[in-house]
Amino acid sequence: MEGNCEDLSDSTQRPDSDNNNNNSNSNNDQRVYFVPYRWWKDAQNSMRVDSDSGSDSESKKGVVYSASPASSYAGPLKLINNIFSLDLVFNLRREEDSDSVHRENGEVGVSGRDYALVPGQMWVQALRWHSDSKVAMKNGKSFLASKDDMTDVYPLKLRLSVLRETNSLGVRICKKDNIGEPFRRACKIFTVESELFRVWDFSGQTNLFFTNEKKKFLKDSQRQSDHDLCYASIQIVLELQIYGLSDSVKCKDGKKDESVANSSSGPSLMMNGSAGNMNSNFVRTSSGEAGSLGLAGLQNLGNTCFMNSSLQCLAHTPKLVDYFLGDYGREINHDNPLGMDGEIALAFGDLLRKLWAPGAAPVAPRLFKSKLARFAPQFSGYNQHDSQELLAFLLDGLHEDLNRVKCKPYIEAKDGDDRPDREVADEYWRNHLARNDSIIVDVCQGQYKSTLVCPLCRKVSVTFDPFMYLSLPLPSTTMRTMTLTLLNTNGNTAPSPYTITVPKHGKCEDLIKALGSACSLGADETLLVAEIYNNRIIRYLEESADSLSLIRDDDRLVAYRLSKDTGQVPLVVFMHQRMEEQYIHGKLTSSWKAFGIPLAARLCESVDGSDIYNLYLKLLSPFQIPVEGAIEDYDISKGTATEEVSGKEGAKSPAIGVDVSPSNVNGVDSPSDVELQFYLTDEKGIVKHSKLVMNEPVAVTGVSRLHVLVCWPETQIEHYNLGLLSSLPEVFKSGFYAKRPQESVSLYKCLEAFLQEEPLGPEDMWYCPGCKKHCQAIKKLDLWRLPEILVIHLKKFSYSRFSKNKLETYVDFPIDNFDLSPYISQINGMSCNRYMLYAVSNHYGSMGGGHYTAFVHHGGDQWYDFDDSLVHPISQEKIKSSAAYVLFYRRVIEV
Repeated sequence: MEGNCEDLSDSTQRPDSDNNNNNSNSNNDQRVYFVPYRWWKDAQNSMRVDSDSGSDSESKKGVVYSASPASSYAGPLKLINNIFSLDLVFNLRREEDSDSVHRENGEVGVSGRDYALVPGQMWVQALRWHSDSKVAMKNGKSFLASKDDMTDVYPLKLRLSVLRETNSLGVRICKKDNIGEPFRRACKIFTVESELFRVWDFSGQTNLFFTNEKKKFLKDSQRQSDHDLCYASIQIVLELQIYGLSDSVKCKDGKKDESVANSSSGPSLMMNGSAGNMNSNFVRTSSGEAGSLGLAGLQNLGNTCFMNSSLQCLAHTPKLVDYFLGDYGREINHDNPLGMDGEIALAFGDLLRKLWAPGAAPVAPRLFKSKLARFAPQFSGYNQHDSQELLAFLLDGLHEDLNRVKCKPYIEAKDGDDRPDREVADEYWRNHLARNDSIIVDVCQGQYKSTLVCPLCRKVSVTFDPFMYLSLPLPSTTMRTMTLTLLNTNGNTAPSPYTITVPKHGKCEDLIKALGSACSLGADETLLVAEIYNNRIIRYLEESADSLSLIRDDDRLVAYRLSKDTGQVPLVVFMHQRMEEQYIHGKLTSSWKAFGIPLAARLCESVDGSDIYNLYLKLLSPFQIPVEGAIEDYDISKGTATEEVSGKEGAKSPAIGVDVSPSNVNGVDSPSDVELQFYLTDEKGIVKHSKLVMNEPVAVTGVSRLHVLVCWPETQIEHYNLGLLSSLPEVFKSGFYAKRPQESVSLYKCLEAFLQEEPLGPEDMWYCPGCKKHCQAIKKLDLWRLPEILVIHLKKFSYSRFSKNKLETYVDFPIDNFDLSPYISQINGMSCNRYMLYAVSNHYGSMGGGHYTAFVHHGGDQWYDFDDSLVHPISQEKIKSSAAYVLFYRRVIEV
């Protein structure tokens, strides 16, 4: 059933207008409106909307639906959501007894997550009641309609699936059906991840869908199986008119914040606990005005939510607000070649003054956006960008525009040279301030100690560098998950994959240690790790100091479990070939093709052809397929053969080394139908040097590795599980369809990961002044001097040569008491090292897209959600989420 798609021009006029044509169109409005339930209930209770406006008794009472995530059913919509994750999908479960919902919940609609579906005529009557400001003020209602309010109607298309067995509606909001702003708003309104919501249907549309589909269901049940009926659904497209859900300053239930409305006026502003002297133009609004200072939203100019998020966080940084609301123009540095002639500072200051002006009308940051695009072309256009990258540029740009140092002196950096750390740190800080002195340095810059140690000559270099923010890695990004296949050489167990966790910038010894612990490696055993490509070993990972960064995610690794080498015992490596036929230019030809995983084991000091033959059969035993009549020779519990083939009495084993003239197939040598052929070969398994004979000795003296090529006849291949022999997983296979469980980590753990000792990567080699060489030095960071405003960037976006990814790790960060005392390298007279959170930049969605918002602590104990032009109060309990991306802390002032 397709919804009405008529033009909105008539319905958006003032309902009490004298335009009779308009009234006629409004009264005949057949569209369905989606409105806040409280808004609808206020009008219904006060004026008793006409009960004969085309609705039945079911519509007057309202059918109640409770929303839930789409994962609660296994229908077709869940499949779409899990695979593509592009559309918004959820369920609406019909409550059979709506009266009980009212009785259990008391006054419904107060939770802020209750909505109503009403027909067009009911909406017009309710809108007419709300448009009477006198009535609204008299009754203390929260919705005051105006001409602007009445134009705030936009369509939204929903695709509904009537789930017959569950008595529920599957709802899918497609991005392609609702392009741009409507879809973004829908994601905000209909999210069910953090808090569920309910919908009261007074339009009768959903009840009509259920009634019609029930008749079809009874008819179809005669010719459909039970399984078909379980998930049967009919696609319905319903177009809603969304109204009353985009006010600039509004609670989620549609009521404006009482703390904002009832705030008293005064000449000064208390912000985040600190009072700032304000210009007389910047005072609190009275209770009769629309909003409060600092609660203005920022209009989205087209994918500018990343910019709005960072701007709102900076615009609520205490000392920056006081500074830019004062006479900051006199500190603009027009002579700084690293600055932007003060244009960024002026644009930011002008924008901040508008945000803190009386009233709550959303501000369009067009001037600031144009200045940003001029001086930072990477932010030009209307593509989505990173809020932290914008923040880093803006802080640096503001600093250079407002740098009080007009002529920067040249100062040569000096090493510590075994001097006391405090002396060196103070010297570095003085040198930094001699070239950099601005409000940004005063408020946002700190200092950390950087120690580098050369792994060759042990030279130690200590420097003290300034920082504007801390980019903390998530512990999951400092570790790496790797999968290897373990091959035992005892012939008792099949290959087993092991998944281990190692440091991302670790060494091969870390890999060997982790795998040895996972497989319970014995004291008399060792592991030999090798990379397999095209059914042969292309390299051995034997150097314990080799970096794990040399191993790619799509590599395939095996680990041979061997006894420790007590002497010069050689290692034999078996490679496998089989004859394959193929047509080339219409002619049937045969050729040898490699297959399977190379097998390896230790040899004795003196061996002959039969020893190698038996060793090979022993390694093959886990891959042997048990045959009927020989079940007693097969260990069911282990899935392996229990006896060597050549050791069975009367067993028919393939002849080896028997001097039999090979047959010729199309000019290619091939073995007989029953025998395995063994040849000494090179490490690539290409050249056949010599054929091994059963009882003739094989020279292994002075040989560390012996490479043997085994040619298989077809009669032997059918007795072995070649799929198991050829199965080899990649080091890391990212799951496109499988969603990983959400990780959780504390902010303190992230800080510890940032401060821990680690080797520099191959791309960050350090030139050691001692040994005069570039080396992968050991690096250690320590916090030394903390700023008043501490900005923490959580590194949730990971990059590789082949992919980009966002980590959905939940970081548990403190709000009231972030104590950094244990992490300060030197106590240097600071009054306090504890911090309080005052702003958060959030990112929702996937990498390369998604949506940014900001949480800001403003006035007393109240938090606000700044979602572009939308601003509404939010409880402190909702501040912590996996969407947190950049955290803003201010130092606690102890009295």
